[in-house]
Amino acid sequence: MEAWKAWTASSHPLKQLIHLASSTTRRRTSPRFIVTCCSPPTTTTAAGGSRVAGRNRRSSSSSCSSSTSDIGAIRAIRLKKVEELRNKGLEPYAYKWDRTHTANQLQDLYRHLGNGKELNSESDHVSIAGRIVARRAFGKLAFFTLRDDSGTIQLYCEKERLLNEQFEQLKTLVDIGDLLGVSGSIKRTEKGELSVYVNSFAILTKSLLPLPDKYHGLTDVDKRYRQRYVDMIANPEVADTFRKRAKIVSAIRRTVESSGFIEVETPVLQGAAGGAEARPFVTYHNSLGRDLYLRIATELHLKRMLVGGFEKVYELGRIFRNEGISTRHNPEFTTIEMYEAYSDYESMMNMAEEIVTQCALAVCGKLTIDYQGTEICLERPWRRETMHNLVKEATGIDFNELGNDLKVAKEITLRAPGIGHDSKDKSSIEACTSVGHLLNEVFEIVVEPQLLQPTFVLDYPIEISPLAKPHRRHAGLTERFELFICGRELANAFSELTDPMDQRGRLEEQVRQHNEKRAVVVPEPDRAEEKTTKNEDDDAYEVTLDDDFLTALEYGMPPASGMGLGVDRLVMLLTNSASIRDVIAFPVLKVQQ
Repeated sequence: MEAWKAWTASSHPLKQLIHLASSTTRRRTSPRFIVTCCSPPTTTTAAGGSRVAGRNRRSSSSSCSSSTSDIGAIRAIRLKKVEELRNKGLEPYAYKWDRTHTANQLQDLYRHLGNGKELNSESDHVSIAGRIVARRAFGKLAFFTLRDDSGTIQLYCEKERLLNEQFEQLKTLVDIGDLLGVSGSIKRTEKGELSVYVNSFAILTKSLLPLPDKYHGLTDVDKRYRQRYVDMIANPEVADTFRKRAKIVSAIRRTVESSGFIEVETPVLQGAAGGAEARPFVTYHNSLGRDLYLRIATELHLKRMLVGGFEKVYELGRIFRNEGISTRHNPEFTTIEMYEAYSDYESMMNMAEEIVTQCALAVCGKLTIDYQGTEICLERPWRRETMHNLVKEATGIDFNELGNDLKVAKEITLRAPGIGHDSKDKSSIEACTSVGHLLNEVFEIVVEPQLLQPTFVLDYPIEISPLAKPHRRHAGLTERFELFICGRELANAFSELTDPMDQRGRLEEQVRQHNEKRAVVVPEPDRAEEKTTKNEDDDAYEVTLDDDFLTALEYGMPPASGMGLGVDRLVMLLTNSASIRDVIAFPVLKVQQ
């Protein structure tokens, strides 16, 4: 658009700080100028106009963002404009506006209109609304760029076309960031910019705070996450990420429901935090006089649905884990968990492939995508390999030959090339309590980061899979897989354990092992005032047995497969986002000092 072209042609950041009202004092031959997304402090005159604060007040190096005092001054000026509008009988915070089109609809409908042409028939009179993101003026002409949810369009404003004092009001009272409703005809300028030729306008919402400097945008990462609403205005591609997220969620639902799955809802507040090994958030219910936990998984209640007679169920919703924050982890995140009666984990591999490929086609339109500089091919079928074989390929260690001698297994592992050189990895290996835990630790250290292309890792040790069915051919293993893409776990699935006595024994053992760790870190009375370390505190929470779930299993759950798939990580993959915070609209952050 012409407004943006004019902005990019302007090389000096201070040109942003010139208020449009001053254009009337310049010669008609003066260079055109533009006000972009940061309005300057101005002084309101008695006549209601504005004059510019000193042109040379700031250097270009300091003009990239407004200081707190600048923002306060701008807000004060805009509040005066709100008062002035009301004094004129105009309400700066409207109730509604009747639109006939969106910006994108106009761009599409009039794409064949020739340069310099205007359509003025009754059918070509349009009404649109959106936020002003750029403006420029010279003499009796003013141009604004209006953005709505669909895109942008130029507003062509001519003094003779507007009634009474509307043109002067447009120049003196409308700022970058204001929401405007506009009516007019359609015109394409000589330079080819489709425009609404404005007949009338109304300020629908007066913005009191300036938007970020268009030259630099909103670049403070922490502020982007804290003020996501400003981030989406300043960086339209951010809003596009959340539109794509919505498409992905819709595609997931379509895919699983087309296979006969029914969406159900299970409790967020639970009496026991089960279905995963994770630190829960704890709250207290005053009326019941008891602690409750925010769910760390939906698994155990979905399995209760299978016991009750449902055969294909899923839930797409939020999970809460009181654990660390990183580029891959947020304390609340979204998953889909699904369970299918009379099937095993092979069925869930096929479902995982179907979900991811359908989402990729819905958002990207293809199955070969780029993620952070790596080309990922999602064409089916995907590689399927056991954890044992992947570890053997990477390290030369065949855990099938090591038996259950943990001491020997650790010695062999620490001698393998590329393992044990990092002190943290060495400590993790030495802390393993079984050969199964050791195998998984080596896999996570050596193999997992290398799994860039879609790979199903099969048959996990029983020690780390308390809810999975024992492998039907290999003792000590379970029928479990995890899906990895770009070195990240995307999905986790089992042939579900249905033997109630086996399940009780495994969960009791899990509780016992956790309580042993907890006993070490929970302070004794004489240490009660001492501060525990972060790692100690990670284990200092209570794990309880969900007896009601075990009771449900004793009524009989059909053979079944189940899978949990991380929606946030899938969105990261398909939107080429490096951090989970980029795909969660309002991520959890530290308290701002």
